[in-house]
Amino acid sequence: MTQTHPILTLTLNPALDMATSVATMEPGHKLRCSEPLLDPGGGGLNVSRAVKALGGDSLALVALGGLTGDRLAGLIRAEGVTFLSILGPGETRQSLTVTEDATGKQFRFMLPGPLWTETERARVFTLLRATSRPGGLSVISGSQPPGVPADFPAQLAASMLGSRVVLDTSGAALVQAMKSPIPGLAVLRMDTEEAEGLAGRKLTTQKDTADFAQSLVHRGVAEQVIMARGAEGNILALADRRVFAKAAKVKVKSTVGAGDSFVAAFVLAMARDETPEQALAWGCAAASAAVTTDATQLCRLEDVKALLPQCEVSAI
Repeated sequence: MTQTHPILTLTLNPALDMATSVATMEPGHKLRCSEPLLDPGGGGLNVSRAVKALGGDSLALVALGGLTGDRLAGLIRAEGVTFLSILGPGETRQSLTVTEDATGKQFRFMLPGPLWTETERARVFTLLRATSRPGGLSVISGSQPPGVPADFPAQLAASMLGSRVVLDTSGAALVQAMKSPIPGLAVLRMDTEEAEGLAGRKLTTQKDTADFAQSLVHRGVAEQVIMARGAEGNILALADRRVFAKAAKVKVKSTVGAGDSFVAAFVLAMARDETPEQALAWGCAAASAAVTTDATQLCRLEDVKALLPQCEVSAI
């Protein structure tokens, strides 16, 4: 299906993702690592990479700085992702994922990234006003950079007038989006751990999760709320219905990038004017496909298509 609406992603705290493995993790020893895999990383950037892999188009706005930023830009170009570079306030951060061969456990080390000042944030608002399109989809995804206020996503959304904003964040920014809903927010996504933290209780069953998700919709937090239930699948709540998409049964290699792959497929389906239920199924298939790939790699279109029939959608 042809993509009918433009997709914009924003990544202010990207990372040069390195992935490697060791035989065993032992403290106090020199650990000999395998040849590292290098990938461009960061929530919004990963969404754009996955959109590209799924046959769609997007424009990625990415803050880059220093030698690491230059190297990251080269990796983005190599993947054929259309992007605009925003001058970041310092050296672009790095992240490291280490897999222990003996157990299959993954250890993820995330550096914080440079501090953003008010002046630097103002440049971002100006660029968003120039690049976002009415009727388009704008994705705010990933960790917020150091130095920004908790309501920063709301400030970003206010700079994208007429755009349908999709927010996938965590921590203080997510709590703020709950306390002070972002006007017109189209989609809010979170995982079970984040949802339970906000709800202040365990969300044991699908109905528990659906009830909480729909309560957020009725409170005006977002038009659609998505809550991931890990290997079980994903729940989508709208004002008038709640649906569940079952995750495909696959052998898990790495969960890194599953959430970003979900968002990419879901947003691409929205950009193609598919129904919320169809978008949820595509997102679930993309997340299932992503966990079968190594380290920081994302979903592959052929895998997503193969797994889509397993991601059945049912009403709750």
